Amino acid sequence: MRILSLLPSATEIVYALGLGDDLVGVSHECDYPEVARTKPVVSTSTLSNALRSEEIHSAFSEHHHGTHSLYRIDEQLLKQIDPDVILTQELCTVCAIPVAQVREAARILAGPRCVVSLEPINLRQILENISAVAEVTGRQAEAAALVAQLESRIARIVSATSSVRARPRVFCMEWMEPPMAGGHWIPEMIRLAGGTDGLGNDGEPSTAIEWERVVEFAPEILVIMPCGCKIPRSLEEVDRLDSNRGFYDLPAVQSGQVYIVDSPAFFSRPGPRIVDGLEILARIIHPELFSGMFSTGGSLKLTWEEAQPIRSQKLSSRFMPL
Repeated sequence: MRILSLLPSATEIVYALGLGDDLVGVSHECDYPEVARTKPVVSTSTLSNALRSEEIHSAFSEHHHGTHSLYRIDEQLLKQIDPDVILTQELCTVCAIPVAQVREAARILAGPRCVVSLEPINLRQILENISAVAEVTGRQAEAAALVAQLESRIARIVSATSSVRARPRVFCMEWMEPPMAGGHWIPEMIRLAGGTDGLGNDGEPSTAIEWERVVEFAPEILVIMPCGCKIPRSLEEVDRLDSNRGFYDLPAVQSGQVYIVDSPAFFSRPGPRIVDGLEILARIIHPELFSGMFSTGGSLKLTWEEAQPIRSQKLSSRFMPL
């Protein structure tokens, strides 16, 4: 079987099911596990890595729509690798190539192809996607074992937080300029980890919000997780957050409960590592329950002696491992 994955989370699922040798092509964003980088890259992005958050948001707002995106498929390479199964998505045209564009490109291939579109909006559907990939690749037993393991880890967190009395207000910021509240599975993750989310909507896309709503919500914990951005990329822009009115008055900032996480590794990609993200979030929200139980690699904590309206140092210089 020859598998093409145009979705980073699908690539992770492929390897988790032991299908790495069957993977004949990936997208330009498929970087985990590391061996995925050795596969032929079938897609590219027209966006420059040098763009700032507001520029990226503007570019997507102006150009993307249902059947096309700011991504390109190398049709010559597509024809050369000749995949039997193509894994793609139609959940978000911002995050990856939409399925309609993939189907159009696949017309150059001789004969029918199995195009599988993955579009989960919650944790249960993320696990179901693993089973969906297994169904078309004959790895049902491997999928059943993996899903059972992930379900057990989720249940462990739910059991620990089910009786907590204090559920702090949590704002998961999925974009910095403009500020966006995490959607889809993020509100569910906050809830399962023992927090309260008053800005995002279960199962709905991430939405741009006015900063005044953040101030009104007064989050006790702020988790910065720009979609698709690893920590070094987020740190490049985090200094601009303090220009928002009332930033230093937020309870999260006053108490030093501000974190930056590796979004693509643990939060924005709906693959097996989403459960790692849930564990990271659980330890951030309830360290009294989970300290020492889970690894928090991929997260940094912002610390300082006291919050002041005017700072001479950059925020990024005071981040440290959680």
